[in-house]
Amino acid sequence: MTTQQHMTKLIDMAEKFDNLEEHLEKFIENIRQLGIIVSDFQPSSQAGLNQKLNFMISGLQDIEKCRQQLHEINVPLEVFEYIDQGRNPQLYTKECLERALARNEQVKGKIDTMMKFKSLLISELSKVFPEEMAKYKAIHGEDAPS
Repeated sequence: MTTQQHMTKLIDMAEKFDNLEEHLEKFIENIRQLGIIVSDFQPSSQAGLNQKLNFMISGLQDIEKCRQQLHEINVPLEVFEYIDQGRNPQLYTKECLERALARNEQVKGKIDTMMKFKSLLISELSKVFPEEMAKYKAIHGEDAPS
């Protein structure tokens, strides 16, 4: 996938999320208004109540359409745990990146240590087994410092 295609896909996905967010906000506002009508119900407000109920049904249908467009999205369960704990779900992404960077540094340190060990091992083996190490270097190339 080219960078342009990847960017187009991300933009398309963002638009789908924006669309879902818009429908959810409308639905929540409709539910709020419905609660007001119900809490102070008068027989004269029956028509308004019916209208709000119909808006609620169409709102649920709109949300269902958005859900179908986003079916390929997988959200880690930890994100929901963050939300349940009252934490910002964006912190999950931040902490994942921080853990990945820390792990990357650990792995880089191990690789550097192994490269130093290899270099030292080849150097010491060359002193003890010069002929065998000359053959090794001829086969594998000169990957150790002289």
